[in-house]
Amino acid sequence: MSMKVIVDLQACQGYACCMMEAPAVFDLDESAGKAILLQETPTDDLRAQVDSAARVCPARAITVENG
Repeated sequence: MSMKVIVDLQACQGYACCMMEAPAVFDLDESAGKAILLQETPTDDLRAQVDSAARVCPARAITVENG
């Protein structure tokens, strides 16, 4: 099952927890202090990492939709 990752940049506070959990999917824009989504539709082998990133985000800025 495919997934779509959405980052709410208004909510993102740049904690970089997502980047630590799923470095293939998230990066951090140092100048803006916001997450960068590297893969909007990552492969299923990254699902556990993406789910973990969404779960640990202090700002609750990450949504994972099944598609």
